[in-house]
Amino acid sequence: MRRATGVLKEFNDAGVLSAADVHVAMRVAALSKGDVGDEVLLASALAVRAVRTGSTCLELRRVDELAADHADDDLRWPTAEAMVAALTSSALVVGGDAGPLRPLALAESEDGPLLYLQKYFRQESTIRKILTDRVATRPTVDVERLRAAMREVFHAVDPMAQTQNGELFYNRQFSAAVLAATSWTTVLAGGPGTGKTYTVARVLHVLELLGGESLRIGLCAPTGRAAAQLQSSVTDYGRLPAGTSAVTVHRLLGSRPDGTFRHGPSNRLPYDVVVVDETSMLPMTMMSRLIASLRSDTRLILVGDPHQLASVEAGAVLADLVARDASGPSNPIFDQVALTGRGDFSVEERRVLADGVITLARGHRFGEQIGDVADAVNAGDAEKVLAYAADPAYDRITMVDPADLDGVRDDVLAWARELHDTAAVGDASGALNALDRHRVLCAHRDGGSGVGGWSRRIVEWISTVDGYQHVSLETANWYAGQPLLVTANDRQNDIYNGDSGVVVTSGNGAGGTGSGGRGTTAVFRRGKKIKELHPSQLGDAMPVYAMTIHRSQGSQFDVVTVVLPPERSELLTRELLYTALTRAKERVRIVGTPESLRAAVSRRVQRASGLRGEVTAIEVPPLAE
Repeated sequence: MRRATGVLKEFNDAGVLSAADVHVAMRVAALSKGDVGDEVLLASALAVRAVRTGSTCLELRRVDELAADHADDDLRWPTAEAMVAALTSSALVVGGDAGPLRPLALAESEDGPLLYLQKYFRQESTIRKILTDRVATRPTVDVERLRAAMREVFHAVDPMAQTQNGELFYNRQFSAAVLAATSWTTVLAGGPGTGKTYTVARVLHVLELLGGESLRIGLCAPTGRAAAQLQSSVTDYGRLPAGTSAVTVHRLLGSRPDGTFRHGPSNRLPYDVVVVDETSMLPMTMMSRLIASLRSDTRLILVGDPHQLASVEAGAVLADLVARDASGPSNPIFDQVALTGRGDFSVEERRVLADGVITLARGHRFGEQIGDVADAVNAGDAEKVLAYAADPAYDRITMVDPADLDGVRDDVLAWARELHDTAAVGDASGALNALDRHRVLCAHRDGGSGVGGWSRRIVEWISTVDGYQHVSLETANWYAGQPLLVTANDRQNDIYNGDSGVVVTSGNGAGGTGSGGRGTTAVFRRGKKIKELHPSQLGDAMPVYAMTIHRSQGSQFDVVTVVLPPERSELLTRELLYTALTRAKERVRIVGTPESLRAAVSRRVQRASGLRGEVTAIEVPPLAE
């Protein structure tokens, strides 16, 4: 950055700070109208950098780790102690002659001193206080009515009355429903296929039986696509009250064009129950707005997988809440109805149940092999992952060298042939089933190991398949079998950014020209239904032959090919690999080197936050007059 000088210029030139980090730090320092030393300037810029990279604060004692990563740059790194000492007397923290402006907040936590941009400190404090208040009391629930509701919904008096592999196992879906009925806030965590939306549908049924048909339900998710999937899942159960529809969190809160919201602390949401699906994608800012908009007697149910990739914005709210220190009182009704002195909950799990946190057991979407690999990834055991991939008995998991892609090519060609053959005869359901048979997932958008490079490779491969001779990566050609990806929300047509569809022959002459001069139409799956759209209704759609792992969240495919970038890629993390692996229902192929896999498993997304434990503002003396 040309305007930067001194310490900010040094760190910008070394690549530690971006131009945006430097600009904000310089602007904040200028607004203070006072002298700001190098320690405070650098700390301010690093706090901005922390938010840019997904954290809500800067862990000052981890600055040494960042310094170690740039040990060869000969930079003047201040110690954490020096920065804390400078910050406690800085106008940016305590205010100054320019007025009460205090853009930075300094706090103490179990992870040491934390430096926040004031906005994120207030948001985090809002979430912490409201959650603490919500777990301090419990809804009034009649035990016998709850038992009767559970019998009607789960068709079993005994929550252990189901078997798996010939042995009794504890029904955590049953427990989750009881927990939601007896808590103001419930965190329903679990991996793919653990029955989260199954459980949500039954939780709502139980609450409706307890609260009557007038129960007001708000369903939402961070994205339009996730909201549409939640709507379909709950509707398929058949118990959604009339007029209830899932929307984005923004729309639930009444987002306005100027960035404000209709609902907030002074205009609460009218719902008795609010369900947030895919909460792992919800950033700190939206979580604070949502929770501040709830009435104290509204049940909040947060659903998601804490091991998946977090929001692209700052915060990892779901993971923080799952790991948060428990503070709630005992839950005797839950113990009576759900536990009955038995269960498979560990001591630690029983402790967090008091705060309404429950994790569902191993999923059924994929088999034990994929589940074992996903568990090894979460445990950070790269050697076990490599061992699984090399074990002939684990035939659902394979790892191939990037130079040996014959197996990938065979899968892609089989996928393309089935996609074309079903679409060409107008079989919409068959074409959509074929669309989900296989998907190539990449960490990056660009480059040889990214979506761009792999899309070009796949187009070259499938150009040999009859019917695919006019494949284009730039525009939708509207030929039968063309896979589509929607790139913008369109509520009017009920399609959303991230939706996948396929072009099929329509037989009515509409749209583009398909097989034999017949028309084409685009089809998308909506739960058990199929939605058809004329090509003219799809202004924001592109061909999809490969997609980023971020975009794949919430999707499932029979077979997944995961393309790992070189081990030096900053995107290569444990959460990224876990998310990619768990998109598969039957088989996973990993394209990469052992070094890139080790790098992925060993590197975690480091998102600093004070939400997991107690945080207290550091007492700082006011500036002398």
